[in-house]
Amino acid sequence: MTQDVATPVGNDKPAGSDKHNRLPGLALAAAAVAVAWLVHAAVPVLPFLTMAVILGILCANLPGIGTAVEGVMQPGLVLAAKRFMRLGIVLLGLKLSLIDVAALGWATLGIVVGIVLLTFVGTLLLGKAFRLPGDQPLLLAAGFSICGASAIGAMSGVTRTDHRGTVVPIALVTLCGTLAIAVLPALKGPLGLDEVQFGYWVGASVHDVGQVVATAQTTGTTALAGALIIKLTRVLMLAPMVTGAALVQRFRNRSRRGRSERSKAAAGTEGGKLKFPPLIPLFVAGFMAMIVLRTLGILPHVVLEGAAIAQDLLLAAALFGLGASVQMRSLLHTSGRAIVVAMLSWALIGVLAYVGVQLI
Repeated sequence: MTQDVATPVGNDKPAGSDKHNRLPGLALAAAAVAVAWLVHAAVPVLPFLTMAVILGILCANLPGIGTAVEGVMQPGLVLAAKRFMRLGIVLLGLKLSLIDVAALGWATLGIVVGIVLLTFVGTLLLGKAFRLPGDQPLLLAAGFSICGASAIGAMSGVTRTDHRGTVVPIALVTLCGTLAIAVLPALKGPLGLDEVQFGYWVGASVHDVGQVVATAQTTGTTALAGALIIKLTRVLMLAPMVTGAALVQRFRNRSRRGRSERSKAAAGTEGGKLKFPPLIPLFVAGFMAMIVLRTLGILPHVVLEGAAIAQDLLLAAALFGLGASVQMRSLLHTSGRAIVVAMLSWALIGVLAYVGVQLI
C-alpha cells in the first residue's frame, strides 16, 4: 500500500511533523462536514454525504483554494479519504441486523442478492468492454451494485488502489445517485408502482443510503421503511464481495510472483516479494463484527445513535477528501468512456430492480 504522504529519502524531519502537516487538510475536512450538515438540515432533500462530495469537488476546482487543496491541504485530505472511510465502513455494520434481513424471507433475499450479483458482473463486463483503465471496472461494479462510495472505498482497500484512482468511480456513482433523487419519483406513476413497490425499487437500485432516504421519502414513510431494509440487505453483500475480490487478488499476485521468480531465475537475479492482500481486510472484519453486535441486541440505543452520527461524520470527511481530488477539467477530458459505462450500469440496476420488485 502506498504511503499517504511521500517523503524524500533521507528526510530528517521529526516524526511528529508528518502529523502536523495533516492538520490543515483535516481542519478543512471538518469545516466542510459542518457546512454539508447545515445545508442538509436546511434542505433535507439534499443528502448529507452527497453534499460533502460536492463541496470537495468545488474546493478542488475553485481558484485559490484549489491550489491549497493540491498543496498544503493534501496530506490531511488523503488521510481522511483513506482511514476515515474504513472507520466509517466499520460503523456502518451497526445499522444492519440479520434478524431484519431474515424477516424479508428467502425469496426476497435471493432476488436482492441476484440483483447485486447481476449488476456487479454486468458493470464489470461493461468496464472491460469499454477498456476502462486500472481498477475502474471493479470499483464501478462495487459502487453501483452494493452501496456507492462506501463499497468503492472498501474495494479499493483490497486492490490497493491509490485514492486518486477512486476519484472517477466515486464521482460517477455520486452523480447517478443524485440524479435518482429526481428521476425515480417521476417514474413511479408511469411504471405503475404502489408505495411499497416504489420503496423496494429505490432500495434495490439507488446507491448510497442517504440517497435512498432522500428518494424514498418523497412518497411516504411506508416506502422509506421498505427502501431502507432492502438497501441495508444490499449493504450486507459488502463483506462477501470484498472477500471474493481479495481471493482473486491473492491468486493474481501469486501468479505474478511465480512468473517474476522464473524470470529472475533465468536472469540469475533475485526477485522482490509481492505482498498478498489479507483474505478479509481488517476493516471488513470489523464491519462484520458490528453486524453481529447489532443482531445480538446487546448495545444500548444511545450507543447505536452515537455510532450512527460518528459513521456519518467519518464518511462525510472521507468523501470530502475524495471529492477534493476531482479535477473537473481532467475528468471531462479523460473519462468519457467511464461516463458511458456508469450510465449503462445505472440503467441496468434500475431495470433489474424493477423486474425484481415485480417478482417479490
